[in-house]
Amino acid sequence: MKAAVYTNYGRPEVIQIKNVEQPLPKDDEVLIKIFATAVNSGDWRLRKADPFAVRLFFGLTKPKINILGGVFSGQVQQVGKDVTLFKVGDDIFGKTNMRFGAYAEYLCFPEYETIALKPDNISYKDAAVIPFGGTTALYFIKKAKITYGQKVLVYGASGAVGTAAIQLAKYYGAQVTGVCGSSNVDLLKSLGVDKVIDYTKEDFTKKGVIYDVIFDTVNKTSLSNSLKVLSPGGLLILSAAGMSEMIKGFFISTFSNKKVLTGVISHTKEDIIFLKNLIELGNFKPVVDRTYSLEQIVGAHEYVEKGHKKGNVAVTI
Repeated sequence: MKAAVYTNYGRPEVIQIKNVEQPLPKDDEVLIKIFATAVNSGDWRLRKADPFAVRLFFGLTKPKINILGGVFSGQVQQVGKDVTLFKVGDDIFGKTNMRFGAYAEYLCFPEYETIALKPDNISYKDAAVIPFGGTTALYFIKKAKITYGQKVLVYGASGAVGTAAIQLAKYYGAQVTGVCGSSNVDLLKSLGVDKVIDYTKEDFTKKGVIYDVIFDTVNKTSLSNSLKVLSPGGLLILSAAGMSEMIKGFFISTFSNKKVLTGVISHTKEDIIFLKNLIELGNFKPVVDRTYSLEQIVGAHEYVEKGHKKGNVAVTI
């Protein structure tokens, strides 16, 4: 089968299209023909080994995993003898967790992990981009226990996690303010935000508004300034926090009346099914900035690494 392979850490050019052996499903696995995947921050950071600590888990000098791609949509081609949840011909989508491997024509994946039937009302391309931002935002939104009428601010609101966080917070009844650049104001309005703040013109920490939840998806806000506009008992979510922010957040949560939430997310099959249901009900929609073919994967990595994408970047296979 055809796959995008990398055997060394480095620039996007380390990824090359090669023919590799097609996998065979184990007893509890399905063989999926991949129709679409996406390039997310996890992909380019692992390709580049950024931060360096990535190497401690994925290979010190060379990557142990040679095919990236953490999300996918496609169709079941074969099932293991113990599989009961899916059948040949089912259209599915999901997230590969730490297995990666979706930059390829075929992927084997256990039926019990983070996969579900694809929503009927969206394309394979749109389905593939949902799981990364969707599961990340859902994890933190559930932890925040957002309730009707709360004031929620999403910083970095035009990215994969940000566009998902807006829609999920609105679903739970929050009054949502999105912070983005000038070119993304209309996008946020189309997602249903109650207010948009253009960070190139205004500083949300100086507008005199107090928020119950501040969700920073890009780790670019001032921690101290954000806390000043957070209500007593409020929550600051740092989904892209580095180690220093995690340590500061721990002390803030321990010694103040405000909480900081960071850390590695977890997700389940039920989370993907929840997102599927929201999509089919019209309460959640994918945002795709650009679409590349698998042969253009280097260009897709170059674009995403610049950090200016709107929502998601899809890759068709």
